Amino acid sequence: MAAGIVIHITFGSEKRTEFFSQERIRIGSLEGADLQIRHPESEDGAIWLALEDSEGVYRIVDFDESLGLSVNGNPIRRFIAIADGDEIVAAEAGIVFSFFSFENRSSLITTKREQRHIAQFIEEAALESAATAKRDDAKMFLREFIRELSREISLTTKLISLVLVAAFLTGILYIGYAVSRELNESRRQSEQQSDIIKKLEEKLGQTNEQIGQLDKTNKDLMKTVSLAPNLRVEYGGGVCLIVGVYDLVDKRSGKQLRYADPASMRGEIYEAAPSEDPSAPQFPPVFGLTTEGTGSPVEYDFIGTGFHVGGGYIVTNRHVVRPWEEDEQVKQMMAMANGRPRVKKLVIYFPNFAQPFTLTMRQLGQREDVAVGTIDAAMLPPEVPTLPIDLDVESVAIGKTVVSMGYPNGPDRLLAMVDDDEAKSINQRFGNSRTNLINFLAQSQRIAPLTTSGLITDLDSRRIVHDAKTAEGGSGAPLFGQAGRVIGVNFGVFTESTAANMAVPIRFAIDLLRRAGWRTPEEILNEAQQPTATSPSSNSAPPAAGTN
Repeated sequence: MAAGIVIHITFGSEKRTEFFSQERIRIGSLEGADLQIRHPESEDGAIWLALEDSEGVYRIVDFDESLGLSVNGNPIRRFIAIADGDEIVAAEAGIVFSFFSFENRSSLITTKREQRHIAQFIEEAALESAATAKRDDAKMFLREFIRELSREISLTTKLISLVLVAAFLTGILYIGYAVSRELNESRRQSEQQSDIIKKLEEKLGQTNEQIGQLDKTNKDLMKTVSLAPNLRVEYGGGVCLIVGVYDLVDKRSGKQLRYADPASMRGEIYEAAPSEDPSAPQFPPVFGLTTEGTGSPVEYDFIGTGFHVGGGYIVTNRHVVRPWEEDEQVKQMMAMANGRPRVKKLVIYFPNFAQPFTLTMRQLGQREDVAVGTIDAAMLPPEVPTLPIDLDVESVAIGKTVVSMGYPNGPDRLLAMVDDDEAKSINQRFGNSRTNLINFLAQSQRIAPLTTSGLITDLDSRRIVHDAKTAEGGSGAPLFGQAGRVIGVNFGVFTESTAANMAVPIRFAIDLLRRAGWRTPEEILNEAQQPTATSPSSNSAPPAAGTN
């Protein structure tokens, strides 16, 4: 709390400092004012400014508005507190009042000598003057001490000190240079090591890539090598041997045509008319065909290969189930005797099943050599697999691996798989009837397809040429692609060039299958998951199309 207030008055060149401790202070030209100021232009008996102590702070309680008073450059007003260092200017009179508070004495530190009332700015000025004097004395002492010390030190000592200082600085510089050079060398070696590591990583990446390619190549080779055995195990049971018998009948009467019996020569005899075309194939002379007598009937058996694609649907070649279309001699006989073919028997044998299944033809390709038939799906053993069909045309490309699975050479190849003595015995018993021989082999569970592999050597939109070995009887066999799915149906066998075996792309067979009512296993599964949808059963077959 303030014990009083110091007022410093400046009027032109005149300055004066006064201390007041009463509660109310009046300043002005009044005779009884606490601080009386005689100003030539001021009226006598006026109070310019009145201050009053309020809780240890002096406040302005009254002032003469005609003097144009201001506090710290701001207009004066009543009841504002006077702070330490505030200035009140009477612009009209040219007088400046500066106010400084005077604090109470410390309650902890006391002195017996009487303290003089000194303004704060006076104390600060005194302290600053004393400190300046002390600093000047210290500087003077230090200069004299250094001058005296330099006179006392000899020239030799000075030179030695100079050399030592120079050596010390040189050592510092050398150490700094050495450290800098070592850091640069370490940085250079680190960059070299980083480059070496980067190159090693690149080589390691190339090596890993080469190893990956080699591993992929090895896997492809292993897959290619094991493709045929794996397909044989997984899908061999779905490749069937087709066996059929057909004879010739008269178109008018429907009676069976027979070879003429030279001993009786009864009935109407059809003699072959000589061909006028010298380029036409010439066959041995025929004694004529007849519908009467006891001569041998005109009857032929045929064999081929087919495969199961689900729901009892079998895919094969058209010429397998209609062999007379490929036999020029039979066509000539039908032409000269006004006859037509009649299928007497058409069955298929699956591996490991003794009983044959009757095959009914559903669709025949008009341009492409493919055909679709069905067997009774209710009689189909569940062990018979469904061969998957490859619908991706991009999977067929020159150079890719293919696998053929069929029955080339018919029962002759099957007999070649048994011992010689047993083969001779079987031939003696059934050599005159291939159908009986095949039935015996089926009873003995010796029906098994031949699996061969090769590469696609050429192709176009309607043919796949490959070199997987096959032979007569292998027509209608499935041609598997590298993905393990059927990509074609074998139809052409060239014994002189094993690299020119031909297959019909599977898409032509799919068209016939769709027309016959076949659906993919995925479609059947989707229909099974939708019980509200009504659709024909996958095992039901549409009415048979005519094969004659």
